[in-house]
Amino acid sequence: MTAVAGAVAGAAYIVAALLFILSLAGLSRHETSRRGVTFGIVGMAIALVATIWLTAAAAWAEPSATTGLVLLVIAVVVGGAVGLWRARIVEMTGMPELIALLHSFVGLAAVLVGWNGSLYDTGLTGALADIHHAEVFIGVFIGGVTFTGSIVAFLKLSARMSSKPLMLPGKNVLNVGALVAFLVLTVWYVITPELWLLVLVTLLALALGWHLVASIGGGDMPVVVSMLNSYSGWAAAAAGFLLNNDLLIVTGALVGSSGAYLSYIMCKAMNRSFLSVIAGGFGIEAPRSDDAELGEHREIDAESAADLLANASSVVITPGYGMAVAQAQHGVADLVAKLRERGADVRFGIHPVAGRLPGHMNVLLAEAKVPYDIVLEMDEINDDLSQVDVVLVIGANDTVNPAAAEDPGSPIAGMPVIRVWEAQNVIVFKRSMASGYAGVQNPLFSRENTQMLFGDAKEKVDDILMHLAAGAKTAGRA
Repeated sequence: MTAVAGAVAGAAYIVAALLFILSLAGLSRHETSRRGVTFGIVGMAIALVATIWLTAAAAWAEPSATTGLVLLVIAVVVGGAVGLWRARIVEMTGMPELIALLHSFVGLAAVLVGWNGSLYDTGLTGALADIHHAEVFIGVFIGGVTFTGSIVAFLKLSARMSSKPLMLPGKNVLNVGALVAFLVLTVWYVITPELWLLVLVTLLALALGWHLVASIGGGDMPVVVSMLNSYSGWAAAAAGFLLNNDLLIVTGALVGSSGAYLSYIMCKAMNRSFLSVIAGGFGIEAPRSDDAELGEHREIDAESAADLLANASSVVITPGYGMAVAQAQHGVADLVAKLRERGADVRFGIHPVAGRLPGHMNVLLAEAKVPYDIVLEMDEINDDLSQVDVVLVIGANDTVNPAAAEDPGSPIAGMPVIRVWEAQNVIVFKRSMASGYAGVQNPLFSRENTQMLFGDAKEKVDDILMHLAAGAKTAGRA
């Protein structure tokens, strides 16, 4: 019975792994993302059913294993209930911190699995025992770094902790020293697997994870989320080796490698190396300047903005985290529809690190049913901006900052940005003149072709829609 159950579960795990690969492939494009999510859900359902089936078969063959089945059912029920509850109540603005928190669970699970692997007598000897001890030690280290790093990311993204980077003296020396200590302790543990060494590496990993993410400033948080996603994948793979579970190994490798590659893509989009992000450079708080240093800014009201848009033949909308906070995406979608009805060419320009999560803006726009074909990446839109009549900057700041291209002394110097200032007119939706999440002042606000529309983005978009409708009625009567 147990052998048959193992064979069935193994086959199910292969099917689930294939579905996870198809899920990643589907998620790589807007048009197939829904299909990718479906593949992922089906794959995870198959994996869960196969695991429950395998555990139930073991309990049937050996009644003493019933405890494991009961614990598994309790974990699935509790975890599923909490997951459904959080998924139902979370807002899109809360997705980055929720994902960071979920990563912490994977890290904690890897730590617990590693400790269990250490305390459980496998009966292995010789080289196999050494390999097992290395797996335990490495799994605990990766899991510990992922756990505390994800907790700090959650605290920063949810504003429970300052987004400013922690600047301890010799922070890079501390990080490198921790890695060297880990390597030395790993060799020591393989030779002499004593419990106090496992305690020491657990504490070292927890401290390193906390320090790594605490040292990274707000401007790099999208990369941090992606990086932690990669860490959680490697932690799952490490747990898979300890549990002899092929699906965990494959899934962990998929998540780890895809997260690492996404981090590389985002760092490239920011003109930075991955190591420099880990070192915590970009988020260093810039010297704050008052508005006078930036020059005078001009303001515009919703009615004037509507008039400007009504006469525009081409419009580009550049969203940022502020749009998510104001939940303005549905109003923006309505505005796009109205402008397109008038014959305007309307497109979106999305920066790779817009928002607090990779793909944050794309998900928001998809939720509002904005057509995929008008949502363009930064590289696809930048060369066209000089021919655009009006650019609407809705809640974006650092990703449209001219200082990145023009001020070598800026903390974001060299970071590729959307060159909105090249358009004929720029309207910036903003609550105030405060600097962005990276703490860098934005000279865009004082450009001659820029006008500021202050207030809640959703309310201002609704006001523009109202004035556009009123203008259309007046024109119809005329």
